[in-house]
Amino acid sequence: MRPRVAVAAGGAIALVVALGACSKNTGEGTTVDTERQQTGVIATDPKDSQGPAAEVSGAQKGGTFTIIRESPISHLDPQRTYSFAGLMTNPLFARYLTTWKDDGKGGLVLVGDLAETPGKNVNNDCKVWEFTIKDGVKFEDGRPITSKEIAYGIARSFDPDLSGGPTYLQEWLADTPQFDTKWDFKKNKTSLPPGLSAPDAKTLRFEFAKPRCDLPFAVSLPTTAPLPADKDTGVDLDKQPFSSGPYKVAKNQVGVQITLDRNPNWDANTDPVRHQYPDQFVWSFGPTADAANNRVIADNGADQSALAFNFVPASLVAKVAGDAALKSRTILSPTPSANQLVINNQRVTDLKVRQALNYAIDREGFIKAMGGQTVAAPLTTLMPPATIGYKAYEAYPAGPNGNVDKAKELLGGKTPELVLGVADNSTEQQQGAQLKANLERAGFKITLRNISDDAKLDEIKKKDNPWDLYIGNWAADWPSGASILPVLYDGRSIKAEGNSNQSYFNDPTINAEMDRIQAMSAAEQGPEWAKLDERIMKEYAPVVPLFVDVAYNVHGSKAGGVFISSVFGYASFVNAYVKP
Repeated sequence: MRPRVAVAAGGAIALVVALGACSKNTGEGTTVDTERQQTGVIATDPKDSQGPAAEVSGAQKGGTFTIIRESPISHLDPQRTYSFAGLMTNPLFARYLTTWKDDGKGGLVLVGDLAETPGKNVNNDCKVWEFTIKDGVKFEDGRPITSKEIAYGIARSFDPDLSGGPTYLQEWLADTPQFDTKWDFKKNKTSLPPGLSAPDAKTLRFEFAKPRCDLPFAVSLPTTAPLPADKDTGVDLDKQPFSSGPYKVAKNQVGVQITLDRNPNWDANTDPVRHQYPDQFVWSFGPTADAANNRVIADNGADQSALAFNFVPASLVAKVAGDAALKSRTILSPTPSANQLVINNQRVTDLKVRQALNYAIDREGFIKAMGGQTVAAPLTTLMPPATIGYKAYEAYPAGPNGNVDKAKELLGGKTPELVLGVADNSTEQQQGAQLKANLERAGFKITLRNISDDAKLDEIKKKDNPWDLYIGNWAADWPSGASILPVLYDGRSIKAEGNSNQSYFNDPTINAEMDRIQAMSAAEQGPEWAKLDERIMKEYAPVVPLFVDVAYNVHGSKAGGVFISSVFGYASFVNAYVKP
């Protein structure tokens, strides 16, 4: 790995220059591109935030672009959106204060979306920020979008009945993880949370008790999507969100199909990233990953302009990778999505046991069982390689296949009995069986307990959950340790339910170090997060890093313009079009 450095780069503040490594041949007839040059910058020239977005070579208007997925999207309401599918579809009908220009090759520029720029740090202390709203931005009914509607969207995210989305802004404004106890949205619908104001129609202002240098990144999430108060239908907004983007929800057959039509009141001249090429986007739910991918491979009828949102499953990897005719219809890309064996530190309190868990894992065998290098790449750090300031290290050197002897040495003849909770879907069942075999050969006794797939995330987020171990996944909300380490390991955020800190790790010295780093400018934070990453693993071992996801998608012969998001690691549709 080359070190990532902060340098100036014309018209933008360069935050990271990332991994350079040789490409890896998977042995399955295809190559994973690890040469991707990941870079992240904040635009300083207002011209970067202007529209229209650069035209996509070969793109044409017209047609219906279909996205096939096994499970429905959990939330369409922007303030409740946090799933990958939701984060990829929201930009089609919702705009935010800022957004990312993404070249699909790892190059990222943070620009103003509804705002004219990525924000003004008023006093250069990261405590007061102002955003000026663009002229000409409109809702689907033609009324103008002002700071008032953006502020209202943020305010409604304080409502505990509208949970599910990111909580950065709420916690920062309230200066507490228990933000809903600081300000009650239901009682104050005509006012705004503390620290948030709209002095006039063009200005949105944030005032924080502590420095929040990552604010321009945080407001690129759907929390800042605007909504007029008279269009707020509460929990029912999930069924029919109100559009500020190039498309609007024309029909929603809940759990079956969502149809998005063009929004005639969207103005391309105000939008630096989105296009309006297809007449329609259709999300179609139900087919398994195997069935969806087989449909797209067959390339018949409407499936010619379709993409299977679920990655190519292990059962089809050899078929897809070995078919030369499919090469032009596949996308293979590393992602920033990190997976861990999460240890419940409230229940597994012995550091030596947690360290032994880290030595026990056969990552190479685990990845082979999942389908190989087109599915995953091994990970030994808390932050994935696509993170600002990333530093490779291995706190518990176990080689590719684990170090059983070292694990047994740490256990000292004991046989810890641990319960591993796994979702009742085929993927986690397979992963659970593999982990059980790994851990039991190293001296553990593992009991697998099934958790309903659709309830698993909510259940492991409960502080008093009954499992010692569970499989966790985290994709940073922007490419910085600030959206990884504090979210997952700051013990002050732990509450009864809804925890992102699912290891329930809490150490005052680590919490204080997070505060110190977050007070730095975004350009300075990278190396400090990397140091803290290594310190947490070496001193506490709160989880076992397992792998990063590799995106492997197949699409129809008439589907164009799709790339893997450099931020979230799933298919992005802002450039999508239908070929004639």
